[in-house]
Amino acid sequence: MAELLNCGVSSIIAGFVLASCAAHAVVGHAALPGQIRAIEIQSGQPSSDRDSELELQKGTALTRTGQFAGAIPHLLAARGRVANEYAANFNLALCYVATSQPKLAVPILSELRAGGHDNADVSNLLAQAYVGDSENQKAIEALHRAASLTPANERLYIFVADACMGKQAYGLGMQVVDLGLRNLPHSGRLHFERAMFLSLLDQFDSAKPDFELARKLAPDSDIAFVATAQQAMFEGNIPEVIRSAREGISKGRANFMLLALLGEALLRSGIRPGQPEFEEARQALENSVAERLNYPSSHLALGKLYLMDNRVQEAVAHLENARQLDPANPSVYSSLAAAYRKQGDLSKARQALAALSQINAAQAEKIRSASGDRRAGYAGSGRAR
Repeated sequence: MAELLNCGVSSIIAGFVLASCAAHAVVGHAALPGQIRAIEIQSGQPSSDRDSELELQKGTALTRTGQFAGAIPHLLAARGRVANEYAANFNLALCYVATSQPKLAVPILSELRAGGHDNADVSNLLAQAYVGDSENQKAIEALHRAASLTPANERLYIFVADACMGKQAYGLGMQVVDLGLRNLPHSGRLHFERAMFLSLLDQFDSAKPDFELARKLAPDSDIAFVATAQQAMFEGNIPEVIRSAREGISKGRANFMLLALLGEALLRSGIRPGQPEFEEARQALENSVAERLNYPSSHLALGKLYLMDNRVQEAVAHLENARQLDPANPSVYSSLAAAYRKQGDLSKARQALAALSQINAAQAEKIRSASGDRRAGYAGSGRAR
């Protein structure tokens, strides 16, 4: 089966909720850009010191731009010392989930729920944390709680589905999107997610109707063009990936996933430096990175492209970003090894190859011990994330 571009939350928080320190509001970004909402909250906390409030503002700003690891020290410094304790705690938990530290997020979110913040955002982020911690039953229970509060909120299901994608918990992901589709049967985005999980479970023929529904229910939308391009990528139909991505971009649907699909497809078509298509791929991938800094597929493909163009230092920088965002992706390490060899750093090249060997061994062990749904996904995905 042909590869796909990664859209899992272990590599990227596909959407997140941020606290606005000045307005004491929580701002949520939907799974695709352009959809923002604000929830006004009353902290009810005593006044705080200025330095701690500045720490919260810095942590929030870093979280907003996807710099989750850098935000954590600021949010830790703000906890217990600011008026908006909900903002400090929620954003800290979010950063822990984003940096693959779900065990640290779970107690924070559980305390928020017990302390009067039993809302859909907290339960949804808790579900994502449980997915990251392989606590699947608890994840479903938390999602059910979030859905009971706002059953028609599409992003609740999308975020947890993305967490399942990143964790390669494809069977669990099917449960998540099926719950969402029971409440939102006409959601093109949820049908797209369902098609992705079925494809990764080596049930691509069963996935085709959901890809079609994604296009039918949301015609000429960003998700329609992504669905067309991704289905073609699974089929190994690189010309169709390029055609559909170009069409979507020409119609103003150039979101980061479609740009990444175009860049990856052009690379696979055999382009070389100096060709117009090479420049097209470069622009698409650079724009994808600019739109979503923490999307590993864009960094990986752009790193490969820069390496082809002998821009070795820039290639290493993007490949290291991809490694940080998606540390379990073997394609990152093979490309890093090649880049470090070209840079003349044989020690780091050997380290990358050693990491690749460990990942391959761990993957083989997972295949041997996985349940049926995950075993199918490991065998069939061939992910070039």
